[in-house]
Amino acid sequence: MKRKVIMYSVIFWVCIAMLVSVNLLPENANATTYYELENLVNKATKTFYDFMADPDMGWVRSNLKKAKAILIIPASYKGGFIFGAEGGTGVLLARDEKTGKWSYPAFYSMGSISFGLQIGGKVSEIILLVMTDRGKDALLSPSFKLGADISVAAGPVGVGAEAKTFDVLAFARSKGAFGGVSVSGAVITARNSMNEIYYGKKVRPVDILYLHTVSNNQATRLIAALNKYGS
Repeated sequence: MKRKVIMYSVIFWVCIAMLVSVNLLPENANATTYYELENLVNKATKTFYDFMADPDMGWVRSNLKKAKAILIIPASYKGGFIFGAEGGTGVLLARDEKTGKWSYPAFYSMGSISFGLQIGGKVSEIILLVMTDRGKDALLSPSFKLGADISVAAGPVGVGAEAKTFDVLAFARSKGAFGGVSVSGAVITARNSMNEIYYGKKVRPVDILYLHTVSNNQATRLIAALNKYGS
């Protein structure tokens, strides 16, 4: 029994080290290329279309126009042996209250560590819908914690489903040993170095999401998809 505990502990810390090296270290600790960011935006676009085509995501299609912002994470990794770790990087876009149009993307990461009896792993596509002004204001912070700084709940599934009022609603499509989605406790962090690489100069999330002082035509397809379904 003691040997098994030691083995699981070793595996756990190896998994944590691998995950941290990708998502949870300070953003300047790992190099990111412009091509990788282009690829991330393209994957986010595909993820969004996959959600729109999913019959279980009727609530998202029907209520996207009510959302203040959307965070699309094409691949969120979760794995654990007794302990678990989760994280992913994605793009966040905000909807203009006056025009209904969507902004260019800003890069954010989501990371968390959980404890519990769980064995297995999964890769999830995750969409977070920011539904309130309080949630929208949190986006301008360098980082914030779901379930602590702002409220979060799993989003309703199905066409006629109803949702209670939360700052953020989380939706996921996944395969693997884990079921459902729970992002309470996850930390959302702005990736300023990625934004700088993608837009070619130092830029803050507020410049991208609300002041619209930068642009990149590579994101046109993603913005067009959001404007089609959520304006």
